[in-house]
Amino acid sequence: MSVLLRNVRLVPVTAATSGDLTDVRMEDGKVTELGEPAEQVIEADGRWLIPGLWDQHVHFRQWAQARLRLDVGGTTGPAEAVARVREHVDGRSAVVVGAGFRPATWSEQPTTAHLDAVSSTVPIVLISGDVHSGWLNSAAQRWLGVTAREGVLDENDWFDLVPHLEELLAADLDDAYRLAVADASARGVVGVVDMEFESGFRAWPARFAAGFDGLRVRTATYAEGLEDVIAAGLRTGSALGGLATMGPLKIISDGSLNSRTARCCEPYGDGRFGVQNYPLDELVRLLGRAQSSGLAVALHAIGDAALTTALDAFEATGARGGVEHVQLARFADFDRMALLGLRASIQPAHLLDDRDVAAEIWPDRVDRCYAFGSMLAAGIELALGSDAPVSPLDPWLAMAAAVHRSADAREPWNPAESLTPAQALRASVDGQATVAVGSPADLVLVEADPLAIGDPSEVAAHLRDMRVAATFVAGRATHLTI
Repeated sequence: MSVLLRNVRLVPVTAATSGDLTDVRMEDGKVTELGEPAEQVIEADGRWLIPGLWDQHVHFRQWAQARLRLDVGGTTGPAEAVARVREHVDGRSAVVVGAGFRPATWSEQPTTAHLDAVSSTVPIVLISGDVHSGWLNSAAQRWLGVTAREGVLDENDWFDLVPHLEELLAADLDDAYRLAVADASARGVVGVVDMEFESGFRAWPARFAAGFDGLRVRTATYAEGLEDVIAAGLRTGSALGGLATMGPLKIISDGSLNSRTARCCEPYGDGRFGVQNYPLDELVRLLGRAQSSGLAVALHAIGDAALTTALDAFEATGARGGVEHVQLARFADFDRMALLGLRASIQPAHLLDDRDVAAEIWPDRVDRCYAFGSMLAAGIELALGSDAPVSPLDPWLAMAAAVHRSADAREPWNPAESLTPAQALRASVDGQATVAVGSPADLVLVEADPLAIGDPSEVAAHLRDMRVAATFVAGRATHLTI
């Protein structure tokens, strides 16, 4: 079926445009002509047309499940978190799962005993806001087969447990998936890179067959599933069925800021340097295996020491792909990244949550946090995402955070590292250029010019409030309000 968008304004993502109103025709998944008739005509009335938006880092199942879980975000200590759990648990006998606590700056750290005071029989599992740790009561530890312990489980101890937890919690998530897909489409998202802890190359084709066809999905594999992917003859870009393709090998090489486990060159206040989940020799082995098998690599590195180690592994193997997060870096490593042809997959909305935490636990290095402008100046390609459920799957929020770098009335954090609206948009469209003949028919029609110029705080508010009139995937409307 052919679709004609009448009277649109093309947003100059790369090439300049005339600014005049034009008509855009879509057919067979491509923009085929400008100004030709079609079977379906949609009156755009001067709205702005951009390439479809991508979220380059999502844990989609966890994002879908997030709406089903108890919110313990914003709590200031164990007592407040426990109070929310107690109110929720009252009268229940089923497992309680919550998410969102961030204990990095808590004066008292969470313990098993805190949750045992709520219930000794109902399993309680709280997932940290950065998804790098889990806080369990004794009943949950028994339920999950975890050796009794008094503190949180973090990094590999937690990651090893997640698939088992998800298997035990498996239920009919169809409605949650539909809502998550619809919400993404309403924000102009046409595709995601799914970093979920699952065999996505098997799971996503089944989801598409069941009707979840509103988004393109590139599904990652972790080291545990790497050999299965290779045995199936899959490479990055291989078609899996529906709108799913094979994505990268994902490796979580270090920890996170909020768990104080990001691997750093200088110590934290307690003398520790963070956690390197994979030593260099193991990273070299994994990246070499991926490179020889045609798989790109998405290598998580939040701390500056972890980034240096990641670059050493890329350099040793010639692997392609990029680094996820890059929240703290030594500026010299940006030149290395550029020379290696690696992109930076960044999540700007994290800086809104991390600003105060970084000031407290990285006070000597805050000038090197979320250095987007410096990365771009070094010649590094940027790709924006959310890391949902860590932050919302909302590309407009990510762009606003990249532009303004403040969530409140305070001045921007390291304003020299801000992106312009044009740079933020360019990093959100999966490398697509200004819409033209031959462009993929993955398009978004918005109610206002996303490249509006003004005070950064006003521009950020403009982006956060952006309304999407229509989203098209392969020329088919997945969201339409006009």
